[in-house]
Amino acid sequence: MMAMKSSKLRTIASAERFNAASYFVDRHLDEADRDRIAFIDDRGPHTYLDLARRVDRAAAVLKECGVGIDDRVILCLVDSINFPALFFGALKIGAIPVPINTYLAAADYEAIVRDGEPTTIAISSAVVAAWQSVLSGNHSIRSVIVSEGSSIAIARGWLSLDDFVEQSISTIDPAPTRAGDVGFWLYSSGTTGQPKGVMHRHGDLLHAALNYGEGVLGINEEDRVFSASKMFFAYGLGNSGTFPLHAGAASILMPERATAESVVRSMRRHQPTIFFGVPTLFASVLAYLENDDAPLSSRLRICASAGEALPAAIADKWRARFGVEILDGIGSTEALHIFISNRPGAVRKGSSGMPVGGYQVAIRSEDGGETGVDEVGDLWVRGESIAAGYWNAPQATARTFVDGWLRTGDKYSRDADGFYHYAGRADDMLKVGGIWLSPLEVEAALLEHPGVLDAAVVGAADADSLIKPRAFVVPRDAADAREEFAAALKLFVRERLAHYKCPRWIEFRTELPRTATGKLRRGALRGES
Repeated sequence: MMAMKSSKLRTIASAERFNAASYFVDRHLDEADRDRIAFIDDRGPHTYLDLARRVDRAAAVLKECGVGIDDRVILCLVDSINFPALFFGALKIGAIPVPINTYLAAADYEAIVRDGEPTTIAISSAVVAAWQSVLSGNHSIRSVIVSEGSSIAIARGWLSLDDFVEQSISTIDPAPTRAGDVGFWLYSSGTTGQPKGVMHRHGDLLHAALNYGEGVLGINEEDRVFSASKMFFAYGLGNSGTFPLHAGAASILMPERATAESVVRSMRRHQPTIFFGVPTLFASVLAYLENDDAPLSSRLRICASAGEALPAAIADKWRARFGVEILDGIGSTEALHIFISNRPGAVRKGSSGMPVGGYQVAIRSEDGGETGVDEVGDLWVRGESIAAGYWNAPQATARTFVDGWLRTGDKYSRDADGFYHYAGRADDMLKVGGIWLSPLEVEAALLEHPGVLDAAVVGAADADSLIKPRAFVVPRDAADAREEFAAALKLFVRERLAHYKCPRWIEFRTELPRTATGKLRRGALRGES
């Protein structure tokens, strides 16, 4: 595929007429890569031509369901070729696809349906049971499309996508959308409250692909990418979807949950060149392969991490084991993808890196001024892929989106060399002895101990009602969960950090509470304090 210059693509992304499906899918039909592999799932490889035909058939299914411009279509789908088919099929006809987490409970789905009022939902057969009570209620849903489940669809009188895509149909013309039109929603993970519908524009997808996928990772048509994060997340949507499609590369889709075992199996089978994960998964893979010296992928050239800060100890172990750097960064659903990142060959361990091109970043003090070097403040960002706002939440929109800036809710500092360092969420910070303390610093110290698999630190009140650090630790060996090991860990941390940062209490757990994106749920642990 002949690459287009970024300057020309930025013009396209700001053009009066722009449909994301036309760019990411149909564009490849006019070039030499129509027979190149676009996706690989459990059915096998799918070329760019196969993808384009499936997108048109998915668009036709949606039209048959009466879906029109700006109608919301919920996608509760596992990662397979049907996800991009329905996502881009909806975009192509001007509808609004709303990918949502396949691991939620029925009550969560009910809340999303009440909030977003979709006309149609598309669900994988694996999640039908969780939707049963939702679909039996009184709501806005008029049609149900089932993926990977023809018999289920027939039994319930729903449409089977897999049956429909086998039919021959004409090419679907794209709706006359603009780059600035809202094209899709992504529901936030809800770590700071009720999940909200984050509204993104058609052009945001291209800007994120240009800024990070091309600008930082340099993804090209020879790459084969694999993301443990699913496509219903903003992180996974870029990793598995728009980034490789922008470059003409191939993407590996894994329908099952991402565990150390399933990720290792998939990487060894498909040999990706780029792997996207989260810190917890990188640690889990290292533990899983502790006595296995075989490589993950002989072609692996880049690994990227997001979701939460990557501890330096995990980054060091990964590079020593596999010879590949992990590029840590920070992004958000509201920004669509990563906006601060380390670069290949220019990694500063323990940092999130530097701002990605296309974004302006500021760290502000409580009075709104810029902070100094190494001073912790509130992280703000503005740029080309920032969302238009939250659906049906004007007050939350006004608090978060201010004069073109996104208030991230993260605490950060910037060192003298311009690298940005994560200090935690605003409500995670602890004030110990009148001094602000980031729990991440203590967690990183604990994770340096070879006997620690995972760790979390929150604040807890002592007998005098003073806040002190309280640590929850997952030991590598369950037999170590005893007082002697807790005492050894306290000494280990005290040798590395200031005395007031040492955990006053250490409790052992078999696992820590995390969101589906892998983010630590410190709020759940604070409730135990």
